[in-house]
Amino acid sequence: MLIENAVLLVATGFGLGWISWAPGTIGSLIGVPLAWWLTHHSPQRRVVILSVLLVTAVPICHWASIWLGGGDLSQIVADEYLAFPIVMLGLAMARCPWVIGGAFVLYRLFDVTKPLPISHIEAIGGGLGIVLDDVMAAIYAWIVLTIGIAIWRRCQSR
Repeated sequence: MLIENAVLLVATGFGLGWISWAPGTIGSLIGVPLAWWLTHHSPQRRVVILSVLLVTAVPICHWASIWLGGGDLSQIVADEYLAFPIVMLGLAMARCPWVIGGAFVLYRLFDVTKPLPISHIEAIGGGLGIVLDDVMAAIYAWIVLTIGIAIWRRCQSR
């Protein structure tokens, strides 16, 4: 029972997943300080830490899903907050508030709208499907943010 409670606590974002209005967005906010903390580490260490967190998220989300009734339930937000820092990987401007805000908005946009192949990835099921759709949303957001920063820098250099 203690392990089940601990897993559910982490999976629900320490209770934020139980908020009735936009639990995924509210739960994703935990990813902002996590992403900020990761910027203080070397790029290699960031990748290692994030990989460990995401691999750990798979069984956490899997078991929480089973215990809460199955599927990618809105109360399970560990996938959201642990995948968000992917958006910040490799960005030199990752500590700028407007970049963090933009990253968050883009990430939530892709996670909520689930463009292809995100909607198909979610169908994998279990903890893997729950986590991978958010990883893909983060990758989409990273691509758009990286292009946006490149365009902004180009405009600034003129």
